[in-house]
Amino acid sequence: MTSNHKNPLLTVDIIIEINDGIILIERKNPPYGWALPGGFVDYGETLEEAAVREAKEETSLDVTLKNQFHTYSDPNRDPRHHSVSTVFTASSNGIPKAGDDAKNLNIFSQKTLPEPIVFDHREILNHYFMYKSGIKTENIF
Repeated sequence: MTSNHKNPLLTVDIIIEINDGIILIERKNPPYGWALPGGFVDYGETLEEAAVREAKEETSLDVTLKNQFHTYSDPNRDPRHHSVSTVFTASSNGIPKAGDDAKNLNIFSQKTLPEPIVFDHREILNHYFMYKSGIKTENIF
């Protein structure tokens, strides 16, 4: 008997706070544009382990996770497939360098965000900056 049941793909994204800004990567693969570092959770891996691994693969940084920010689950958040992403905030003191599927990376402030920002990462960043400015989380989500 064949099943047509599909589950969403589980991913993590990481808001890495560094040098009074946050790191975004420029993607090597479609969809092209700027994104938070992140990727798929491997089987047998915790969300936290995946976040630390993906941060290292894409930015060459060892990060310290600060908190779990929010989980985003809109089926249309990624044009390639239905994915659910848990977003973490993290810090690092190293020197970032693009790796894995990151073509480039840079450190941005709220006022210097690049275009285009892919997936739902613009919305995530808007929520993050509102949260950092003191707006209560229950008013964001």
